[in-house]
Amino acid sequence: MLTDLSGARALITGSTTGIGFSIAEQMLATGAQVIINGRSSERLDAALERLNSRGQVSGIVADAGTAEGCAAIAEAAPHVDILINNVGIFAPRPVFEIPDEEWERFFAVNVMSGVRLTRSYMPGMIERGWGRVIFISSESAVQVPSEMVHYGMTKLAQLAVARGFAEAGAETGVTVNSVLPGPTSSEGVQHFVRELVEHRDRPGDEVGREFMRQFRPTSLIGRLASTEEVANAVVFLASRQASAITGTALRVDGGLIRHVI
Repeated sequence: MLTDLSGARALITGSTTGIGFSIAEQMLATGAQVIINGRSSERLDAALERLNSRGQVSGIVADAGTAEGCAAIAEAAPHVDILINNVGIFAPRPVFEIPDEEWERFFAVNVMSGVRLTRSYMPGMIERGWGRVIFISSESAVQVPSEMVHYGMTKLAQLAVARGFAEAGAETGVTVNSVLPGPTSSEGVQHFVRELVEHRDRPGDEVGREFMRQFRPTSLIGRLASTEEVANAVVFLASRQASAITGTALRVDGGLIRHVI
């Protein structure tokens, strides 16, 4: 299936590395104009250098986890057709040791970034009669990991937020969906995995498989997904071919979640 997003303008938050960067790569391959985002000008410039030869791409330095950062993004790019709410943070911590400020910081970055930016951009999409909003949630929304309950809480909240915005955009040509990746081989997850398993000096794919055996044994693929595999699903939901899919959550979890629906 050929996905052509020529003329569409896509904004991807938290996209200098990992899943966000892979989404940017694949969006450019569809012909979309892409705006990437990160907090560090150094990392943003490095990502732009890698992407510049692939299509029309620009960047915005801003912290999407704050109200001020979201306002700066909306001012720098007042019109987008596709919004990918990808920015997110995670860290393992025993639930009784998570202080108030960490609960609040996780919620601000993982949930409120998407709320603020969707609120900024979706009315324009509705007015133009077409648009896509995608929240990058996680299988942790459904199977909350005991080692980071605060992260799972925010990922579940994203699903509720996305459904609410989807209903607000009913019959407008604008779709809102969530994607639920399983453990994915991004830079941050690779570091996280090595902190949890024994014999962490082994090659990355072996460490990933050991992590899945120990901590995510219901996975049917038995390995970390690649960032490209997740990006494939995101780009499909952003495409015009996915016009009948809205208000739902697409799992890219390698069969980890033991649900048939």
